[in-house]
Amino acid sequence: MHQLVSLWFCISLVATTIFTLTRCTPFEDGNNNNVKITKRSLELTQTINIQRQEYMQRQCELLGEHTQTQEDLTELQMDHMIVDKQHKLLYCYVPKVACTNWKRVLMLLTGKWHNGTDPLQIPGSLAHSVGMFAKFYDLSDQEKQQVLSEDYTRFILVRHPFERLLSAYRNKLEGDSPSARYFQSRVGRQIVRELRPEASNKSLEHGDDVTFGEFVEYLLTPELSRANQSAYNEHWEVIAKLCNPCVMKYNVVGKYDTLLDDSALALYLAGATNLTFPTGHKPSSTRANLRKYFDPLPIGAIRQLYEIYEEDFRFFDYGMDDVLGFEFG
Repeated sequence: MHQLVSLWFCISLVATTIFTLTRCTPFEDGNNNNVKITKRSLELTQTINIQRQEYMQRQCELLGEHTQTQEDLTELQMDHMIVDKQHKLLYCYVPKVACTNWKRVLMLLTGKWHNGTDPLQIPGSLAHSVGMFAKFYDLSDQEKQQVLSEDYTRFILVRHPFERLLSAYRNKLEGDSPSARYFQSRVGRQIVRELRPEASNKSLEHGDDVTFGEFVEYLLTPELSRANQSAYNEHWEVIAKLCNPCVMKYNVVGKYDTLLDDSALALYLAGATNLTFPTGHKPSSTRANLRKYFDPLPIGAIRQLYEIYEEDFRFFDYGMDDVLGFEFG
């Protein structure tokens, strides 16, 4: 607690004495809310951020996970943790939570893109290419300890677990992009083959008509969804398993609802005030569709899903009211 108070004091002092803004820039966040980045908005964002940190740490203690260290992590558990040594920034990317745009920003920040300064001009496939960024597991033990010190900004962006899950389904199994066709071929066909009695030849061949209920049944059937591996696919894996918040003790806990505010804070703390997070994305319609997709599901299936993603609900202070209209007891 003392460290958090000290951190807030230092940031407030820096924000008050150094940060100046000559104009306000309005744009929209993940929920289509108008946002203006000013010194005052950064201070307010940091106040909320500290509350999120404290809440997350309390949950780590309640779940008995606060004694874990980075030495307990496997290389796979560190695979999503990108490190920018120059700006003393660690970013744990979470698929379906603006990670493509954040990787684009990091390409500019680390000097890996030289054809302009607009992140949206960077091909998404390039931003996701293997070996593009240094990872936490690439560091020496001494460097890892430095990353975990107060000198570093450790940033995570999260999203309501069921909203993220639905976004993954709509993008990868309901969509018609090349990425969707890949998932339909690999995952969709498996779901149809194993879970749909008397499936048509067309469905068996293409796997492009998987229902959300079938996808949920797939997730609740480990011998299918985790076949030959210990984890889910990264697009619907539990955030806590991808980013290990109790070990990494993130000091910027961003949420998709406040995407631009939280991204601005992370960039500011990393000293990257010459960059802004891209604002040209379309507001997501996923939240508005939650009830449409979840209402037909049996309450037992929703409870089982909640149990799978319970850590994300607890660490990041999400509830079930948006989905059910009430909370589980």
